[in-house]
Amino acid sequence: MSEPIDRERLVRRHNPVLTAPHPTDVLTVGNGDIAMTVDLTGLQTFPEFHELQPDPDRIPHDGSTGLPEREPRPFSRDDFQIPLRTQSTWGWYSTRSNLPHRPEDAETVYETDRGPVPYLDRMGLLRAGDPVPEKLAAGAWLAYNPRRAHLGRLALDVLRGGPALESPEQLTAQRTELDLWSGAVEARFQLDGTPVEVTTVADPSAHRFSTRVVSPLLARGLAVSWIFDPQPDDLAWFENRIEESTTWHELAPGHWRARRQLEADGYEVDVVTNGILDIRYDGTRLHATAPGRDALEVTVTLHPATGSVAEEPSDFCGVRERAASWWKDFWMSGAAIDFDGSADPRAHELERRIVLSQYLTAVNSAGAAPPAETGLTYNTWTGKFHLEMHWWHAAHFPLWGRGALLERSLDWYHQALGAAQATARRQGYQGARWPKQTDLSAQESPSHIGVFLIWQQPHIIHLLELLYRESRDTAFLERHYPLIEATADFMADFAEEDADGRFRLPPPLIPAQESYLTCHGTNADPTFELAYWSWALSIACRWRERLGMPVPETWRRVSEQMHHPARMPDGSYAALATPPHLIRKDHPSHLMALGWLPDTTLIDPDTMAATLRSVREDWDLSTTWGWDYPVMAMTAARLGDLGAAVDALLMSSPKNVFLPNGHNPQMRGFLTLYLPANGGLLAAIAHLAAAIDRGAVLPEGWRMRREGFAHRPAEGAGPTMPAERACA
Repeated sequence: MSEPIDRERLVRRHNPVLTAPHPTDVLTVGNGDIAMTVDLTGLQTFPEFHELQPDPDRIPHDGSTGLPEREPRPFSRDDFQIPLRTQSTWGWYSTRSNLPHRPEDAETVYETDRGPVPYLDRMGLLRAGDPVPEKLAAGAWLAYNPRRAHLGRLALDVLRGGPALESPEQLTAQRTELDLWSGAVEARFQLDGTPVEVTTVADPSAHRFSTRVVSPLLARGLAVSWIFDPQPDDLAWFENRIEESTTWHELAPGHWRARRQLEADGYEVDVVTNGILDIRYDGTRLHATAPGRDALEVTVTLHPATGSVAEEPSDFCGVRERAASWWKDFWMSGAAIDFDGSADPRAHELERRIVLSQYLTAVNSAGAAPPAETGLTYNTWTGKFHLEMHWWHAAHFPLWGRGALLERSLDWYHQALGAAQATARRQGYQGARWPKQTDLSAQESPSHIGVFLIWQQPHIIHLLELLYRESRDTAFLERHYPLIEATADFMADFAEEDADGRFRLPPPLIPAQESYLTCHGTNADPTFELAYWSWALSIACRWRERLGMPVPETWRRVSEQMHHPARMPDGSYAALATPPHLIRKDHPSHLMALGWLPDTTLIDPDTMAATLRSVREDWDLSTTWGWDYPVMAMTAARLGDLGAAVDALLMSSPKNVFLPNGHNPQMRGFLTLYLPANGGLLAAIAHLAAAIDRGAVLPEGWRMRREGFAHRPAEGAGPTMPAERACA
């Protein structure tokens, strides 16, 4: 039996270290529900240096990933920036509007075989600076509101007479390291030739950050400030008037509380220090200084205005100790992968991506609500989250034995169930229709693409099944069964039966490969979604059986009698059964029908192998996204070709680059990091580990040690179960 992996050594050898300023060189501390992104100083000192530089020709304003046709341009790391924000799962606000905007004002009614069905599609692609047409005003406002708030900034500051602090280029002898094992950012640099040391940590059990600054410059006016910046534009170009106000109260020496109001929404901030607090700039800046000392500690706790401050000690040492304990437990739990000893030079880079992705998803994607595509780092699509991406952010948690981090978000689904059921009723369906893009309210955001996507519908079944297989009990089944039932009822009702007794997925719809947006009124039977519908309904049947309940005949029939996917003349799978059948760009999501999903009777492995070859040889990689490489890897792993799987994960492509901090940039000035790629990578690695368990062999030059993978991903009701037993 091999020795256990030295996890501390594995993790710490990939600590990000920054030694020179760059607009993407930021580090984030957080706990899944709140996060703070810091620069080379270990705090949020130089926001302008990191601020987004919008590329208006590349920004989708409709709440989707769809973009007009244009020639792709190459890019480098220097084309990207990552801004300095503090964000939470609970901090949101809405801009004011001169008119009440109702969802029905953004609807278009589509005639379908089942009758008229309304969709919130009146949003369109709007450009920054363009006037908003009256017919799109309601959709535009609803799509951009509410938005996630930037809660404030904790920064190094200077008082009058202190050293200049205007640009990161002023710093010398810089070395800033994120110690992944303890969750602490340690910054060391010189300012005016004088050393400064900064340590910053996030509390794992409260919405709290704490920092300790040590420097002789504290006696000369160096300070730490909590700053309420104006809310960023977030690329919304209309009705962006925001009334902001702050009220401060001194609760005790060295302890002040602020009430921050953003239009009708508010939150509170407590600042505690071992120094002296002083309010400046009309209450938008609170200085902490330490005259006569060479060490200054500041702790900031944030919470909704209706909430209460946690009771744990809020001093720096207490926060640092809790963070170190939590992160050690995190790294020692669940699974681990070690490529040490591999001859292939790419192995170290893959291991680095794996370790950093575990940290980034724990910080950004493990909160009380599904995460945005940029997590809690900064806003894309005004900070709203995309439910079709939740699998990519969080399915790896149970696959790696850390399912409790995914479970944190399940209460949101229960709270959102009523809104999803209301959407289904409005459209004439049974059950619950989950939104694509939404916020805490679970209301669908208008979009000319997102409202037609359907692949998010089975996700909650898939995620719950992964959690159940991570050793959950009957109480877990009983608690979450209402989500399974409502989801399966919609899925069974959405499918339409044809004259031959087979079930199809009818228009209007857009598959996961959003290239087919212009023909959403005729799209039918996308390959991946057909297989997903069949498999997820079979799992819903299985949940009924586990609970001793009879299986609904409609669920069984739809699961067993879905149409088989269409094929191309070369013998590979098409993306759609309807023209244009296959467009070779954007997501190759038809691959997900085998790999991302387990073996099913709908998908032939030989045909999928031909499909994978076709994608690898003839796909426009410049139009792909960060999770498409894990898609290819999962399909290759399911087919037993681990060489192709590894090659896919490390494929040379502009959309498959991972920065020194582990982030995966996608789009200039907008999507400069992309957490679904990090989560997708981890899910793909779980598939590789499962393939090895099934007898697959890593390519020459690779040595993998693995531990803690308790179950295989995405197993079905039976790998090759006959159709008549798919729900038995």
